[in-house]
Amino acid sequence: MTIGILDELARLLDQERDDLLTRWRDQIRTLPSARDLDTPTLNDHIPYLLAELEMALRSGSDETIAEALLDGSPPAHGLQRVKDTFDIEEVVAEYNILRGCIHDLADRNGLSLQGRPFHVLNLVLDGAIGSAVQAFATQQALEVRHRREEYLAFVAHDLRTPLNAISLSARVLERLLSPDRIETPQATQMLKTLNRNVQHLQTLVDKIIEENSNLETEVGLKLERREFDLWPLVEALVHDLHPVAGTGTTRLTNAVPEDFVVYADASLLRRVFQNLIANAISYTPRGEVVVGARQGSEPGTTECFVRDNGEGIPEDRSQMVFDKYESDLEKPGGLGLGLAIVKTFVEAHDGTVTLETELGVGSTFRFTLPGQRGFGGDRQH
Repeated sequence: MTIGILDELARLLDQERDDLLTRWRDQIRTLPSARDLDTPTLNDHIPYLLAELEMALRSGSDETIAEALLDGSPPAHGLQRVKDTFDIEEVVAEYNILRGCIHDLADRNGLSLQGRPFHVLNLVLDGAIGSAVQAFATQQALEVRHRREEYLAFVAHDLRTPLNAISLSARVLERLLSPDRIETPQATQMLKTLNRNVQHLQTLVDKIIEENSNLETEVGLKLERREFDLWPLVEALVHDLHPVAGTGTTRLTNAVPEDFVVYADASLLRRVFQNLIANAISYTPRGEVVVGARQGSEPGTTECFVRDNGEGIPEDRSQMVFDKYESDLEKPGGLGLGLAIVKTFVEAHDGTVTLETELGVGSTFRFTLPGQRGFGGDRQH
């Protein structure tokens, strides 16, 4: 009698699979992460799991159930659900919803899932849950670690530009304070200490970047957006990066209107401009770098730009400049992270970044930022 029920349930799973999946999808679409997924993504490996369950029901013994199951599908499902941004509770929930749908299928057809059928069903589904959850948790932990490491690499990279400015300023100061004008040995010692510590910090930063050079994941960022005046932020960067540009060789111009207001994460936006300006300086040994902003074509949006009249970027590189670790071999010391950081931070704001460039004419990097809901930009001009 029990074997007959096992075979009948296996037959129902085969014949009613499409209807069972439809009922299952209707219920799991109540889970937040599943609401907007298309049918193939939602199904993932579940049809194969039902086939595994069908084979397990027909196998008749615990010894052959394991042989009937296909290798790897529950762990693969767990990895897919990480990509689909499911919570771990939702991963468990979708399997338990499937369990309930199978019980409903049995009830509609007068089958009692007691004893052996109940045991086989739980053995297969609980094993699938355990494998998927373990894979999900492992992958999620790896991604969190990678994000932390990459964020550290991004921060380390962004420290290089202000450190270079400090180092260059110290050298200029040392030249201005010639030995016959320095009144005390302490002043000489302080300059040496400053230079030594800047070099030490640069070494530490380079070491961090080198140790994180194999990163491949995107950074998870929590934005702290607010309204603020953009002109002072850009003006401070122009002042701080002036030593990097070189006095009298590359002019840095702040063309942002003084009353221009943006809605963004100020810390990240500062780093976006810092990397774009530093990149422009490297391609403009003599000329001008202009930083500006204006209201975007859509109400409330912002368009910012960094324009230079330098060398320009070759066409074969212009399509790859935002790729991680893509650096110009003719620019020694470049790590290929600066423009990747720009792209990551702009896209974290749900914005876009583009490049217009021509050899011998110069380059313009533009990025757009969406506005705050209800932030219409009437203070922007």
